[in-house]
Amino acid sequence: MNAIQSIGATGVDFEKPWLKILSTYRKPRIGRSLFELAATLLPFVLFWAAAWGLMHLGYWFGVILVVPAAGCLLRLFMVQHDCGHGSFFGRRRLDDWTGRMIGVLTLTPYDYWRRAHSEHHASAGNLDERGVGDITTLTVAEYAALTRWGRLCYRLYRHPLVMFGIGPAWLFLFKQRLPFGMMKSGALPWASTMATNAAIAAFAALLIWAIGILPFLLVHLPIVLLAGSAGVWLFYVQHQFEDTHWSKPPDWKFQYAAMHGASHYDLPQPLRWMTGNIGMHHIHHLSSRIPFYRLPEVLHAHPELGKLGRITLKDSLRCVNLILWDETSQKLVSLQEARLSVRTAETHRTMG
Repeated sequence: MNAIQSIGATGVDFEKPWLKILSTYRKPRIGRSLFELAATLLPFVLFWAAAWGLMHLGYWFGVILVVPAAGCLLRLFMVQHDCGHGSFFGRRRLDDWTGRMIGVLTLTPYDYWRRAHSEHHASAGNLDERGVGDITTLTVAEYAALTRWGRLCYRLYRHPLVMFGIGPAWLFLFKQRLPFGMMKSGALPWASTMATNAAIAAFAALLIWAIGILPFLLVHLPIVLLAGSAGVWLFYVQHQFEDTHWSKPPDWKFQYAAMHGASHYDLPQPLRWMTGNIGMHHIHHLSSRIPFYRLPEVLHAHPELGKLGRITLKDSLRCVNLILWDETSQKLVSLQEARLSVRTAETHRTMG
């Protein structure tokens, strides 16, 4: 590939040593990290308490503040996420214990999640390495080879009601309580999960003792479920968009898969703050050690990266219909598009 060919329509030179270039943004600023943590945790506590207080005037008064409280909980998860990458404080023990404590609020066992998430980063976009820390995605050919029951199960799994409603509730309330997917990963994921479960139980018991079980459930459960659904939605659109990238070795290359397989979810500024800039996901996958508050610096210095995989809030709504990877067109397609593609291929074979 010559220099001209290596520059795509977005103006990005894919031959540049991007990993080295982005390494200059990896150093966290301890004061800024402490500020971001405080600016997220304190509003969460205040919104939570205010929601509980307003419910004495009527349930719907309190519900109004459940939404911003859920937004702060979502942002706390982004802090936990950076801790998992060792990028929030840049000090392993401090990052780990911060992540573990936040995990009590997010219902996410830190060490269990960190292990699965690292596998996701190491294999994102690799068709031969699907199944750990990602959303199950089949190719058109794999879906066609399923039985009717198998196809129905896959369609139900990818249905928005399941993916963003039932799924997050199952994941955060039940699945993450026992790390069965980490049976071969040693004792740490299990110890982390059991310790987190015990801390969650103690935290819940303390609040129930203080305010009662019904107010606790009416406030905390909606906050957790709303934040969980938003988190799953973000993770979904970061990789499940039309022009994402999947391939098999030896074609799969880390840098290319990171730049093309993760989206730039270009959100309005308030949502960027609430989501910890995680929409700049292609940059995050290129260099996961960059603190979330430094990701905008990368786009400012290298604006051409902002055009890669860019989807807007409006664009993202269409992503829920894209459920199969078409290896022929190299795009994520809807079930209807997949059926049309299969019929067209069969027609060409018949005519040939």
